[in-house]
Amino acid sequence: MTPHWKPIIDSIPSDQVATGDFDPDQHLQYEPPARVHTMKDLSLPENTGISAVAVSEPFRLFTTEAVHRMRAEVLSQDVWKNCQYSSNLAQCQLRGFAAKYAPFVYDAWKSPATLSIISKLAGLDLVTEMDFEIAHINISVRSEEEKKQQVAAFAEKQAFDEDEGIAGCPYEPEEKPIVDWHTDAYPFVCVTMLSDCTSMIGGETALRTGNGEIVKVRGPQMGCAVILQGRYIEHQALRALGTTERITMVTSFRPRSPNLPDDTVLTTVRPISNLSELYSQYSEYRLEILEERVRTQLRVLRENKRGGKKVNVKALKEFIRAQTDFLAHMEHEMVDEELVTMGNIDDSHLHHFSQDDVVAKRKRAA
Repeated sequence: MTPHWKPIIDSIPSDQVATGDFDPDQHLQYEPPARVHTMKDLSLPENTGISAVAVSEPFRLFTTEAVHRMRAEVLSQDVWKNCQYSSNLAQCQLRGFAAKYAPFVYDAWKSPATLSIISKLAGLDLVTEMDFEIAHINISVRSEEEKKQQVAAFAEKQAFDEDEGIAGCPYEPEEKPIVDWHTDAYPFVCVTMLSDCTSMIGGETALRTGNGEIVKVRGPQMGCAVILQGRYIEHQALRALGTTERITMVTSFRPRSPNLPDDTVLTTVRPISNLSELYSQYSEYRLEILEERVRTQLRVLRENKRGGKKVNVKALKEFIRAQTDFLAHMEHEMVDEELVTMGNIDDSHLHHFSQDDVVAKRKRAA
């Protein structure tokens, strides 16, 4: 863990925040997105990933009251003191706190009603990846004076562009993004906005398509979210103007079915995690998947035996090879603790980047 600083973030006083358990009837306010983009829409092979769904447009998910409850838990002293991380990809992140310090947040993401919404949008029955990855927080803040200076600079640039006849181009921040180019460790994520973005300029999620082009998905407003099949799509969170803070909550998901592939990698999360907790939870759910697969295979063997059928040796060996690969992948991802450099995320997660892109990224980080 590498705590660096605690920004000054305005929050509603705790005595003004409602109390009580998460109630989907009271705290969910789901409104479907205008559109859900497919992998084909992004020029990615249709067999990429575990679903045809790539990313959604923003959609309303939580009520304002629910967001205030979440902010109160996320910005608590216990979370800042015990769960703050930073890396070369992002300066300020809060991780692994939900189960211990944020019961409302935890229950919100574990709720069957919430899971049903996320699964429907993803086109696949999903569950939360593991408790450590519930409500990962990315934070970007600036002072009121910095906000005014940047907005003024943006207005000046707009006026110049109009004079030069190039107005109308989308805002392109020159600062380092909140989270630099990466692919996620986990199959699906849901990114929820916890800040008031009414006056925000920029703040989109940039996606790299299969043909190398960059497209942007509009950032959500407070209480709204987007889903993204982020394990298979390279993306970055762009900075925004016109606001003193941008706090996003990222919850990760995997398929509920043990028979679907689990392509989870730990490359981008090992250096910003309590490794004992991460490895314990990762091993537990992966071994549960393996256990269920073995039980299913045993039922097939026993049923065939009772029915007087011969053992399908070819199919059995294919099953064994698949589970051997499954275990080998686990072993590869659980890097010995002394070999993990906290805060340093390497480039191995950038599958589709050109070498020029990777070199440029290393230069920026140097």
